[in-house]
Order: sequence, then C-alpha cells, then structure tokens
Amino acid sequence: MRRSERELRGTAAIVGVAESNLGIVGSGVDTLDLIGQATVRALADAGLEKSDIDGLFCHSAFFNLPTVTAGEYLGIAPRYTDSTATGGSSFVGHLRHAAAAIEAGLCEVALIVYGSTQRSSSGGLISSGGSLFKSYETPFRPRMPISAYALTTSRHMHEFGTTREQLAEVAVSARRWAQLNPLAFMRGDLTVEDVLASRMVSDPLTTLDCCLVTDGGGAVIVTSAARARTLRKPPVYILGVGDAHWQMHISQAEDLTRTAAVDSGARAFDASGMSPADVDVIELYDAFTINPILFLEDLGFCAKGEGGPFVEGGRTAPGGALPVNTNGGGLSYGHPGMYGIFVVIEAVRQIRGETGARQVENVHVALAHGNGGTLSSQVTAVLGDESTL
Repeated sequence: MRRSERELRGTAAIVGVAESNLGIVGSGVDTLDLIGQATVRALADAGLEKSDIDGLFCHSAFFNLPTVTAGEYLGIAPRYTDSTATGGSSFVGHLRHAAAAIEAGLCEVALIVYGSTQRSSSGGLISSGGSLFKSYETPFRPRMPISAYALTTSRHMHEFGTTREQLAEVAVSARRWAQLNPLAFMRGDLTVEDVLASRMVSDPLTTLDCCLVTDGGGAVIVTSAARARTLRKPPVYILGVGDAHWQMHISQAEDLTRTAAVDSGARAFDASGMSPADVDVIELYDAFTINPILFLEDLGFCAKGEGGPFVEGGRTAPGGALPVNTNGGGLSYGHPGMYGIFVVIEAVRQIRGETGARQVENVHVALAHGNGGTLSSQVTAVLGDESTL
C-alpha cells in the first residue's frame, strides 16, 4: 500500500545546526576541514557525540563519492548513506530522505553536511559537476549560470513590467538583514541607487544583483521526534518537504518566468498541512535578485507577475510584513558554491529564537527553499516548533 507523505509529518526533527568558519578561510584550509568544523559544532549544538551518527548525507563539487570521502575524514562509518545531487537544493532534499530513512529504521541520527572553499580555491565559480555533453546552449557561448538568470529576469521584466529598481530592493533587503548578522560577509550600507549603478555583468543583472563568492560549510543533524525531545535544544520538526525539477538547461524551460517551485511548494505545503499564510519567516536561495521574486510567486506568497511590486517598500526587510532571508542570504551573508544548507540553518535558528538582533517575533513555522542548477531543481521544506504538531 502506498503511504502518504503526510505520514512523515513531524516524525523527525532537526536537533543540531552549525556553520563552519565563513567568508575567506585561506589556502591552508580545505573543504573537508570546513565539513569537520561544522560537524563538531552541530554535534555540540545537539548535545550528541560523533558515535551517535549512523546516517550520512552529503553533496560536493570538490570531491567524488561525497559521503564516502566525508565519512572517511570524519571517522564515521554510517549504516545509511545518501549523496543525492540536485545542486544547491540537495541539502533541503536530504531532509526528506533523512526523515524517511529514520522512520523506516534505516538510521537513527542523520548528519547532513557541506563544505566549500570556492573563494579561496579559485576566486570564481566551481560548478557542481562538469557536463559530459554539449547542450543546445553551447554554441551561443553563455556565461553560466548568470546568463540563464539574466534571461529569466529579462523575460519577467518584459512580461510583467518588473523593474530593475524592484530587483535592487531584493539586494537592499538582504543587506539590511546582513547588517544585523555578525557572521555576514557584506554588512556595509547599500541603496537601490548603489545596485543600479554597479557594473553590469549580464544585462539586466549587475554585480550587486549577483550572489557572493565565499568559503563556508554547514551541518544539520536530524533524528526521530521521540529522541529529539530528550536532547539539548527544542526540536524543529520536519513538517513537509517537496522536490521537483522540470529541466536541466534553461533553454529547455517551457516558461522562463515559472519554476518547478510551483510543484515543490505545493507538495511541501500538502505534506505539512500548512499554507503560505501559516509561514512566519522565509529563507530562499537567492543566487540572483530575480530568485526571490520568482520563488515568492511560485510558492504562493503572491500571484505570478506580482513579485516585483510585492518586494517594494521594504516588505521583506527588517520590520517588513514578510521577513525573507533573515541571515542576509546569498546576496550578503555568504554563498560558498551551493547555498541550500544555509537556508535550513537559518530557518531552524529563527524557530528556536536564537538569532539575536535579527530575530523575528513569534516564529512557529519557517519555510526553507533550495534551488539547483539554472532554476533546474527546486526543493521546499516547511519546518515548525512543538506547537505545530
């Protein structure tokens, strides 16, 4: 008999989260060192020992056989392993897999981990795997991934009248949150005018419409709801996760203004029994300023085409009606190649009430959304505290 996704609702909880050192770690530190730092800190956060971990989840652009390599470095021999690779959305998807594995008795304590020295290693982009075949896009010599996102931005502007000023509001909102986060990489003042005046990279996106390039790592620990209630911190329950992908290459997208978040969000909300109206804080994968606009539309927080006006006037900034990317996001907090694990970490901390000056009041439900590739893979997670069960 096919089981319903709702049967997983609240059966597993996140009990530990942590970042590694962030920003620029230097040439003497590698990706596995960052994975180690984040793991040690997440275990301390949860009040667990390394010996408790029997499930390992990892994706990496820096080494092959991610869980095997990370497991060797960490000294963990898991009885359940998962290196599902959907780009930056992988780690949000790992929440669903971990919850299912725990419910099935395949493991009891799952570690989801990521590390990247993208900035120190190259100062530029390291993708999550080189293509073994040429796409239809290759002859046009696009500058990926920014050319793909510039294309979707241009189409959104053409079809719905979205303006560069509205895109800039996304960057300014992220910076205002980052100014409240001592770990954020960029904390200086930023205005809409600054974004508009910055160097054009791929029309209509400027340097300040693009995410940062940083080093960093993160770890998330998941266990059963029953065990979670015996540990150090209040459990953050996995209420529902949905994933979807419609295409790999942007040239194969049927609609440049609509992403698979339409499906991933609907599936996550259905599994969780929640709706956008129930969400107190939103953490989105903001590789470019168009991303939050697209995702707010596709996840149901506003109608398609209304994302531009929706973010105006500081609506998503501190003090706004709908807090979005409260750590500063990939645009100002940090972006070490793949950002998905950090939306989960911030969502957990907001629900726990641990984020200091940037803490949103009365957070019971948080949404964490990951994106992979060129708007290729979308994964949405709805997380909640004890009151949501």
